[in-house]
Amino acid sequence: MAEEAVELARREIAYCETLLAKGGLNVLSETFRDTAEIKAWDHYPTGDVFDPTSGAQWFYHCHPAEEGAEEHGHFHCFLRPQGPQGPIHHLAAVGVDAHGRLLWLFTVNQWVVGDDWLGAEGTIALLPRFDVQMPRPSYLVNRWLTATFTAYEQQITELIRERDRALIAHRPPEGVEARQDRALEVTSELKLSGR
Repeated sequence: MAEEAVELARREIAYCETLLAKGGLNVLSETFRDTAEIKAWDHYPTGDVFDPTSGAQWFYHCHPAEEGAEEHGHFHCFLRPQGPQGPIHHLAAVGVDAHGRLLWLFTVNQWVVGDDWLGAEGTIALLPRFDVQMPRPSYLVNRWLTATFTAYEQQITELIRERDRALIAHRPPEGVEARQDRALEVTSELKLSGR
């Protein structure tokens, strides 16, 4: 990816965060804009966000709160290259703190999201298509997430390759496929705190 595109994406991330902050908001407050109560494991916004033009899809969720945990939750990001009824492929997840600040990027095992499996190179080829231009829950959140994928495309590419290497190296119990072994959840990660 060209350095210029990465720099432009980083500026867009900062622009979205700055504009939201001017109104006392952040990517999480905008994601939860129409939410009365936040519950662990639920998808936000309800029904996920799907861009029919690009096939990009995402939802946010959090796990039960753990004392001292820095992460509030994460955006699971997918691509549906053949449209809403076609296969869905998990690209990566974007973890944030309670103020919507980017903490880490990671990939997960297939059982976590139940997607249609695609190997590393096929998944990597989909990354440039992750472009969410939808008004809900917030255009700025959608642009922030799109810019995050552009700014960190090289790192996400390597995380996806690491995901496949981790699955090849994983030794599940007999009779269990590595992609379905619940002992392996996060397959690769990159901490970004203090970016």
